Amino acid sequence: MSELQMQTIPRDAVLAKNPRQGRPQMQMVIVGHVDHGKSTIVGRLLADTGTLPDGKLEAVRAACERNSKPFEYAFLIDALKDEQAQGITIDSARVFFRTPARDYIIIDAPGHIEFLKNMVTGASRAEVAFLVIDAHEGIQENSRRHGYLLSMLGVRQLAVLVNKMDIVEYDRNVFRRIVRRYRRFLRSIDVDTSGVEFIPVSGLAGDNIVDRSPRTEWYTGPTVIEQLDSFRKEADLLELPFRMPVQGVYKFTKLGDARRIVAGTVGTGRAEVGDEIVFYPSGKRSRIATFEQFAAEPGRSTSAPHATGFTLEEQIYVVRGEIAVKADEPSPEVANRVRVNLFWLGREPMRRDHEYIFKMGAARHPTRLHRIVRVLDASSLRASRRKSEIERHDVAEVELAFDADIAFDPVDRIPFTSRFVIVDDYEIRGGGIIRGTAEDEDAWIRENVRLRNFNWDRSAISPLLRAERYSQRSTLILITGCEGSGKQELASRLEEQLFIEGKFVYCLGVGNLKRGLSADIQEVPVGRDEHIRRLAEVSHLFLDAGVILIVTGVELTQHDLDIVKVPVNPDEILTVWAGESVTTDIDVTVHLTDPGDLSSGVEKVKAALRRIGAIYSPY
Repeated sequence: MSELQMQTIPRDAVLAKNPRQGRPQMQMVIVGHVDHGKSTIVGRLLADTGTLPDGKLEAVRAACERNSKPFEYAFLIDALKDEQAQGITIDSARVFFRTPARDYIIIDAPGHIEFLKNMVTGASRAEVAFLVIDAHEGIQENSRRHGYLLSMLGVRQLAVLVNKMDIVEYDRNVFRRIVRRYRRFLRSIDVDTSGVEFIPVSGLAGDNIVDRSPRTEWYTGPTVIEQLDSFRKEADLLELPFRMPVQGVYKFTKLGDARRIVAGTVGTGRAEVGDEIVFYPSGKRSRIATFEQFAAEPGRSTSAPHATGFTLEEQIYVVRGEIAVKADEPSPEVANRVRVNLFWLGREPMRRDHEYIFKMGAARHPTRLHRIVRVLDASSLRASRRKSEIERHDVAEVELAFDADIAFDPVDRIPFTSRFVIVDDYEIRGGGIIRGTAEDEDAWIRENVRLRNFNWDRSAISPLLRAERYSQRSTLILITGCEGSGKQELASRLEEQLFIEGKFVYCLGVGNLKRGLSADIQEVPVGRDEHIRRLAEVSHLFLDAGVILIVTGVELTQHDLDIVKVPVNPDEILTVWAGESVTTDIDVTVHLTDPGDLSSGVEKVKAALRRIGAIYSPY
């Protein structure tokens, strides 16, 4: 290892003087194609403004002389051995930097295509961005990719630095040509270029970084420092509506402690004891009773960006991944189909016939690619609306579909609850931002359910207490198949066997609903969806009472199941197909190819109930 490498600073270290408490602060990212000079520009910024630790510049210069290596300003932050050996930035360096106006955290993101994940991670935290283009090499593939990614990640304030102007002898025409072509590209991806400043610079010579250069008399715009201070500080996190993704719900029973603590990290806004909180997407609500802290006196409020825990006045059942929102503030959107901008990093293409994991905050949801609106080839600028899959490094506008509702905010409202990643086989394969809700023909059903949950008069006995008392978990068993396949006989035998074993179980015939609850619509031309919706609402009542409910229906489809999943938690549904072959597109949990063998069929359904924890195995 060379002496220069030994004296470099660890990646996580503070590379410049720490920001002062109480001063305004802004996070900025600097991106661009590999070797276009990002790290050099950052190093020059630190050196020319005197914000380096005392003696650091001299130490790096001396180390270069001892190793007969030419000094580069990039050495001030390219601290990893692999980076200096290969001359590229691998990780996203974070350095502190200050001007008289405010403090900055500069994120120097990697430009090499193999490290796009690192670039996305760095850029996702930024409020403003500098994009660097080499004046000699011109606009490269990653210059366009990074521009699109910044737009996709919601970074609205951008300046483009045309670097290495010394190599092209400060040629005004070279600068103008890059400005013209890159503006055209930005407009093609729907970026408003009216506020995008282009600055001719030389990181090596220091032109237009801190001081205006006499070698670019033809340029009358701001220097890099002036542009930095002109960026508008975005809305403070505390000024946005309260959002706290639920990380977990914890209960302590030792010494009679009956607290149930809802824990998570507050992303935006603030909340106080007594505030009414609504959890989305379920719509359940209660009031904050207390805030809890470990080994400290609890306060009466919390705010972004702190981790916190609180108890509720009324005990309700909430799950990891739900978003806590104040009832008197704008609510997030809730849908099972969303429009997103997506960047794909997986080696295997993203396909419609594959299930992925959508991860946003603490929430994890199975998802599928529902529709490709368009795919942009960032190297050619061509947009395709006919692609059937999304290939590696493609950027795309797509619709994602979910089995159940998710809660989110569009990126132009609250970026914190709009950013997500796509996981497949335990690896991050892509990521992006949510633009809004896609068209959903069942939206009216979902809105009714949210209103019902919001105004629901809940029992004092929680689902958890019922499960503990009954030694079972409420479950909806949907038995379907062709006409005459033996569904009803199987349902009756299953009900009888579970009852004998001491379970709280009920078998509900769809015909009973038609002649009772749905009698008012028998002669009215309503669609099948309304019948299924009413079945789902009745099922919800049984499940809320802690019962195992068995329902039969002829050839139920996946669309029918999706309607049932609106009011009923998908984790509480078990689907059984009775018959030799499945004739619809419904997702089946248990397939009974010989439903006439009632004993075997009952045992297979009971085994499935044990696997999902609905009943408990005696073994």
